[in-house]
Amino acid sequence: MITKSAIRAAAAVALVLATPALAQDLKLPRQKVELVAPPYAHPHEQVAKQGPKIMEFRLTVEEKRIVIDDMGTKLQAMTFNGSIPGPLMVVHEGDYVEVTLVNPETNSMPHNIDFHGATGASGGGDLTLVNPGERVVLRWKATRTGVFVYHCIPGGIGPMVPWHIASGMSGTVMVLPRDGLKDAASKPLHYDRVYYLGEQDFYVPRDAKGNFKTYDTHIDAFEDTLDAMRKLIPTHVVFNGRVGALTGKDAMPAKVGETVLIVHSQVDRDSRPHLVGGHGDYVWETGKFSNPPMTSLETWFIRGGSAGAALYTFLQPGIYGYVNHNMIEAFELGATAHFRVEGTWNHDLMTQVKAPEPVQASVSLR
Repeated sequence: MITKSAIRAAAAVALVLATPALAQDLKLPRQKVELVAPPYAHPHEQVAKQGPKIMEFRLTVEEKRIVIDDMGTKLQAMTFNGSIPGPLMVVHEGDYVEVTLVNPETNSMPHNIDFHGATGASGGGDLTLVNPGERVVLRWKATRTGVFVYHCIPGGIGPMVPWHIASGMSGTVMVLPRDGLKDAASKPLHYDRVYYLGEQDFYVPRDAKGNFKTYDTHIDAFEDTLDAMRKLIPTHVVFNGRVGALTGKDAMPAKVGETVLIVHSQVDRDSRPHLVGGHGDYVWETGKFSNPPMTSLETWFIRGGSAGAALYTFLQPGIYGYVNHNMIEAFELGATAHFRVEGTWNHDLMTQVKAPEPVQASVSLR
């Protein structure tokens, strides 16, 4: 008797056997991309100069303990390529994204990737599940333009999924239109720099005295971390892996007159980015370039489980705060970054008419 389980198993085997033939059928040029750690992005064309390619990327899972604030709080993190967030991968519509996922034998757990920009069950998660000491290659066609998150969903069920995500396993793929970004009137838009900020909520367990706990291994941390996560109250909300990661000497540089594309992801929770002293000249709030961008926004909205993009041309020099405008999360939990902009001050846009001085007491007429 042929069971449904047998049919599903046979279908899975057929799919696996068909994959090599499909790979040979793609007569397209290949481009191997060397990924860089956020907030930076690898070199890429804003307007495609050739036809579709197979874009090759390599992601290596790294389980490691990291420090996430100036108090020395330690987290048993899980990362793609050692960074939180994982690298930004840039392709064009019609390209094929071919990712080699490596899970070194030094790791302790299985991992995979769900690509929000891909079409197929689990976003490729079922086809990329690798145990320690294994690697896998997945290819998917970029059929939709925009910025799309990717993250780990090991097994697709149970507490492993939120734990791996809350431990840092997410990143973003940007799929550009082949003819580049455009405004609502189809006028071309260009950027001089691109920065990728991954907003991450952490849930670090505390001891009976309220101090953050430290664990020797991921497994040791699991039960307490899961209990902290279920309360839905993060201990840290940060950009790029730790409090202050993009401030001070690590602030993102720019110059007056430059247009910067800001890519912002949040895999778990909603966020409200605000550029203090600047604006969103053009904002794809939902992150999809097939939709016309909104203009002149003061604050925009990033839905949990998605990425968004904003263009801004800096008009004044100085330090610009980039915050989650839930100011408690920005100032108390860490969701603050800085842009350091060089150039000449424009007094027509803003000037101090009179410097601070003592207030003169009014004279009584009685």
